[in-house]
Amino acid sequence: MSALLVPTPSPYAEDRRALRLGCITAEAYRAFLASSEGAALGAAFLQCPSWADVKEGWRAQLLGWGPDPQGGRLTGVALVLLRQLPGTRKYFAYLPEGPVADWADPDVDSWLGPLLEHLRGAGVFAVRIGPSPAYRRWNAALLKPLSHPGRRLGDVLASEVDPLGAAVAERLRARGWRRCGDDGSGGGGDDGDAQPRHVFHVPLAGRSTEDLWSGLNQEWRRNVRRARKEGVEVVVGSAADLPEFYRLLRITEERDGFRLGRSLAYYERQYAALNAEEPGRMKLYLARHHGEVLAAHTMITVGRRAWYQTGASADHRREVRPSNALQWRMLLDAHALGADVYDMRGVPSTLDPGERAYGLLRWKLGTGGQVVETLGEWERPLGGTANHTLYRAFQAYLNRR
Repeated sequence: MSALLVPTPSPYAEDRRALRLGCITAEAYRAFLASSEGAALGAAFLQCPSWADVKEGWRAQLLGWGPDPQGGRLTGVALVLLRQLPGTRKYFAYLPEGPVADWADPDVDSWLGPLLEHLRGAGVFAVRIGPSPAYRRWNAALLKPLSHPGRRLGDVLASEVDPLGAAVAERLRARGWRRCGDDGSGGGGDDGDAQPRHVFHVPLAGRSTEDLWSGLNQEWRRNVRRARKEGVEVVVGSAADLPEFYRLLRITEERDGFRLGRSLAYYERQYAALNAEEPGRMKLYLARHHGEVLAAHTMITVGRRAWYQTGASADHRREVRPSNALQWRMLLDAHALGADVYDMRGVPSTLDPGERAYGLLRWKLGTGGQVVETLGEWERPLGGTANHTLYRAFQAYLNRR
């Protein structure tokens, strides 16, 4: 006789019909993220209350939903950033890599609907979200030999396709959401996303430091040994070292042909806000050689996740491999903190060795992790002719920028 497998009910299952949404305090928000239910949702640092203090020019709301949000009985939370449309009393709402919700719940309308209604009542004409489920993954061992002129990630059969990601995408499309950038299932660009659609993860859970070392490719192991032999010293810096980090970042931007468009004040504000929320949340790592700082990288940790956010390095003495030494130390520290994954953030979707951006992907592939295609960011206007008109005007403005 076959057994019927019944899913374990949510601790708040009996209160689903009484689900409520409202503004909550930063303390209640952080308490939920630290709870077992909240931690299981894997919130990104962009959804921490402190991120509101980093973003200038945006208003922020902290929202929570559940049986009793005001009493701390929550099942999801969201940091909403609001940007006013000039000349109007209307706002564009942005939830970077959020909301923090149970995307596996097939009844997404039970919390997504009230969220949209709240935002419409707050004068929002359109919303952008960043669902957390992954869509596809490519292991480093698969991609390394497949570089080829004109080839992109979407041209390569993925090592894994996440069924939850595919299901969430279909649910959003059915509710009028549009994927930013391209909305196809291919490997198109992610120019419409504010956050990287393709990221690089190094799994840490269940692995020893020996496993991490053996996971590095031969070139990476050689470079880490070279840095050690040359006397490269890796230390954790402080806020006083941010100007030196920023100086190296400008050098890196010039050398590698990109511009983040952020000021030193931005990084100082970020460092202060994140560490005020939790000491040690953001760390600045420095690689010194004969007393000179040759490279500096930042790392952020939230719960059981760690991110390598931004890296910078000098143009000279690159042969002593300071960046490899930094990343190895950061990997070890993330592992020691109990992180399940080390997120190296964005990578390009190109596999063409002739493209300048491919160098970044090749460097990260050497850690032995995997490229993860997230669901990307999704937008939709809220109900009403006026909101749709404002949204079209807003899209036209963005296209002209």
